[in-house]
Amino acid sequence: MFESRTQVRVRYAETDQMNVVYHGNYAQFFEVGRAESIRQLGFTYKDMESMGVIMPIVELHSKFIRPAHYDDLLTIKTILKELPVDHRIEFHQEVYNENGKLLTTGRVVLYFIHAQTKERTTMPVELFEKLKTYFNN
Repeated sequence: MFESRTQVRVRYAETDQMNVVYHGNYAQFFEVGRAESIRQLGFTYKDMESMGVIMPIVELHSKFIRPAHYDDLLTIKTILKELPVDHRIEFHQEVYNENGKLLTTGRVVLYFIHAQTKERTTMPVELFEKLKTYFNN
């Protein structure tokens, strides 16, 4: 299993009239967590795109447990429970506040796609090699 943690601070523009983070912003928080988790492996989305692979989202699920507010420091925990072996990758994500309280959970499924042909492909070998060490159980 691979886990990473990324922190973001809630900006005023991300809140609604109820002074809570607007639910649509969690998709962006999840994206920050995914991108930074890959960066922590020494790889980036930009690297993948330069190899001709893109990653569209095909599923996005969220469960809102507690609200986040303006200026809260959030920790986005990103988890890969399984090493991808085909065209799909599934991220599980959890968002915590500064007190360690779980605010939101999510699951995001993306596909590895050839940028030119739009055909499904597998994870780039370079990323696979970096990830597989976390799954040798």
